[in-house]
Amino acid sequence: MKNWKIAGLAAFLAVAGGTVVHGQNMGSDGTDFLRLTPETIKWVDYPGDGAKFGIKEAFIYGDPTKQGLYVIRLKFPPGVMSTPHSHPETRIGTVIKGTWWTGTGDKFDPASAVGIPVGGIMIHPAGKVHYDGARNEETIVQMMGVGPSGKKTATPGAPGFIRQ
Repeated sequence: MKNWKIAGLAAFLAVAGGTVVHGQNMGSDGTDFLRLTPETIKWVDYPGDGAKFGIKEAFIYGDPTKQGLYVIRLKFPPGVMSTPHSHPETRIGTVIKGTWWTGTGDKFDPASAVGIPVGGIMIHPAGKVHYDGARNEETIVQMMGVGPSGKKTATPGAPGFIRQ
């Protein structure tokens, strides 16, 4: 039952997230009604080696580095995927644009990645290793979780992203 409640909240935020958002670097704090259209969402470079691959993120609600609910969007250019990694919190991803290619486990095997179409949802359980990204089209995924968030590569010292 708990997973259904989380999935329902993710679906609600995927729909509402496009209309009640904040246009600054950090997401809304929820004290005011704020709206953005897709054209006015402010994208910034993803930290670390993600920027050199053209990965962008947008902060929609909250701050993933702090305690509490957050909603962000990630934009993967064609052919860019993350390498196996995990997060300390459960994250719920909803595909906004393109096909999101997802794999699980420590072994990076993009050929076995499963495509999730627009509107599809994937739940990443806390601490479970996965990898994801885009193949032949730009892909945008909305991620939701309860921070503080983090990212740990499955192989220490491995790059966070690769271009296929």
